[in-house]
Amino acid sequence: MNKIIYLIFLLILISSAKANTIYELIKIPNLEVYDLKTPNKLRYVYAKQPFTIGLDNNINCYNSADKELEKKYKIIRQELDRYDQKFLRQINLKYIVLCEDLSISGINTAGIPDHIMKTLIVDIKFDEKFFRRALHHEIFHIINDSYKDMFNESEWSKFNNKEFTYAECSTCTDKRNLDMYLNTNGFITEYSKTTASEDMAEVYSHLMIKKFPEKIDQAQFQIFHLLDLKQKYFIGGHQVEKQKH
Repeated sequence: MNKIIYLIFLLILISSAKANTIYELIKIPNLEVYDLKTPNKLRYVYAKQPFTIGLDNNINCYNSADKELEKKYKIIRQELDRYDQKFLRQINLKYIVLCEDLSISGINTAGIPDHIMKTLIVDIKFDEKFFRRALHHEIFHIINDSYKDMFNESEWSKFNNKEFTYAECSTCTDKRNLDMYLNTNGFITEYSKTTASEDMAEVYSHLMIKKFPEKIDQAQFQIFHLLDLKQKYFIGGHQVEKQKH
């Protein structure tokens, strides 16, 4: 009986030590290890209890039921295993934090990337319709934050019609719909119209899941021309023609 009590006590100490170590690394409380044995060395942790972080305590997320966690983890691994260890090291991503009902300043969001802390927080309860794509969207933000000089927002903006201007920030507008436009004038979703970086992330994420509008005939060329240029920005190494105004 004493041995059983000792083992239980030891497990509690080990669990507490792991949680403390995680906190010291990424400064997010109430986390536990979910999976460390992944091909690309991503380390997955999950919220054991709700947590609040941020300079103004404006980021909140909650713990998930084991069943939901297991279900979404499979999808997350399918998508994030596509990035190899070398690439993840280059963009400075090491930890994936799994929780649900993630919000920042009261606005729900699919993920919050932080390349400084090598962390991506993922809301596993985010709309299933967009979940896979949202993972790549957030990965792009880490890429962009790590290599700002490679993704020039002023150059990107030249792909748009000269009458168009982005909002000052992604939360400064109610343009948050993630459904793909059927008839687009250079934007793949309504959310693409918020900021240049969100526009880039939307194009990138659609390319990653191979879901992109196709030009069916010449009559549709003008409709898709601007979006086609944005697609080539990623595929063609940025050396693409700019829209003539």
